Amino acid sequence: MEFGFTTAAYVVAAVLFIQSLGGLSGQESAKRAVWYGIAGMALAVAATLYGPGAGNWLISLAMIAAGGAIGWVVAQRVQMTEMPQLVAAMHSLVGLAAVFIGFNTHIEMTSVAAMTAEARAALTGFAGVIAHKSGVEISILRVETFLGVFIGAVTFTGSVIAFGKLAGKVDGKAKKLPGGHMLNAGAALVSVVLLVVYLQTGSTAALLVMTLAAFFIGYHLIMGIGGADMPVVVSMLNSYSGWAAAAIGFSLSNDLLIVVGALVGSSGAILSYIMCKAMNRSFISVILGGFGGTTGPAMEIAGEQIAIDTEGVAAALNDADSIIIIPGYGMAVAQAQQSVSELVRKLRAKGKNVRFAIHPVAGRLPGHMNVLLAEAKVPYDIVLEMDEINEDFPTTDVAIVIGSNDIVNPAAQEDPNSPIAGMPVLECWKAKQVFVSKRGQGTGYSGIENPLFYKENTRMFYGDAKKSIDALLPMID
Repeated sequence: MEFGFTTAAYVVAAVLFIQSLGGLSGQESAKRAVWYGIAGMALAVAATLYGPGAGNWLISLAMIAAGGAIGWVVAQRVQMTEMPQLVAAMHSLVGLAAVFIGFNTHIEMTSVAAMTAEARAALTGFAGVIAHKSGVEISILRVETFLGVFIGAVTFTGSVIAFGKLAGKVDGKAKKLPGGHMLNAGAALVSVVLLVVYLQTGSTAALLVMTLAAFFIGYHLIMGIGGADMPVVVSMLNSYSGWAAAAIGFSLSNDLLIVVGALVGSSGAILSYIMCKAMNRSFISVILGGFGGTTGPAMEIAGEQIAIDTEGVAAALNDADSIIIIPGYGMAVAQAQQSVSELVRKLRAKGKNVRFAIHPVAGRLPGHMNVLLAEAKVPYDIVLEMDEINEDFPTTDVAIVIGSNDIVNPAAQEDPNSPIAGMPVLECWKAKQVFVSKRGQGTGYSGIENPLFYKENTRMFYGDAKKSIDALLPMID
């Protein structure tokens, strides 16, 4: 009876997770989708605790309560600007969990193998499941365990380094040890050899050495990727964590974990592909090549950056009929989304056509800008993706860039030697006037100079984004 209930609950939970994933594709359905996910997870946890072989459910509930309390505290303290590194940190925990569960499975297999036939026959729970497996099934379980530990270990150290780069605790520049990719390839080859050894012998040493090799691959792989590619890296690590969870599901014979892991893994991989396409990069080049592999000198930039004051920007906005706002990570850092939302409200009240242009890799996390604008109560219907709005810039009176750099860089189209050459960008320089809200004259996170700042129709609106927008508000009449 318990098994039937657990299976039925898992089916319902899986449907809820699929509904949740599907709902996240649209801003208006995202809130409902989150509740689907919460309900699915609550049902899955309850069914697992109630199901066969659950063990001491009081201990499980205590651990869930402790983890939930920690999660609540972290969620309350983390700012929206810190969300990318928080996501990377969560991925690292999934990877580490996969490693621990894999080693637990290995210990169970080793212990069961050392028992007598009578002792094995009396076993219950997960150990009992292992005890009744045939030799072929044990070999399959060893492969599942090995792969789960390998993927989990790569995910763990890779996510830790991604967290460090996003948080500014690790240098964002691409760095590799002498030997470069050959070191990663060598560690991967060693892991393949160790898989054969582990499959034949069940050696603890083979599993330990592979884990160390996988830890190195995760560390060195992400260290070799530049900071500008971190949005893709976060998405890729999300995919890794999903496959790690699926591998755990196979090891534990948990169908729901397999389904959820496959959903996360495949969706993360698809998102990574979409983002790479948005950057005109191949997924392999991002993961293996890092950022900025150019073969010639960068194009020289003529002109100078011309500043404009608050009165000048306000006058242009009051005269404009159509306005496009391009948000970037700088808006998140300045916590300017509420001020921007108020500016948009005032401009729209005057009958002006105001819209937002969102690049697929704006910010440091997929959907980062959409979440910020939704938090500030910006209407969904004026938040448009790059493909929907790019052709409208030539008929736009004013384009306002708030804390963006690479996604509005014309060098992507004009300079074949640029690190972002060929990357689709928001062509805001085609608007009649462009105002760039920026703290100073630096090159931004990726370190690439932007010719947009030197164009004749561009004016630099220097200063903290929130303070600059707040100063504009009283002048919009």
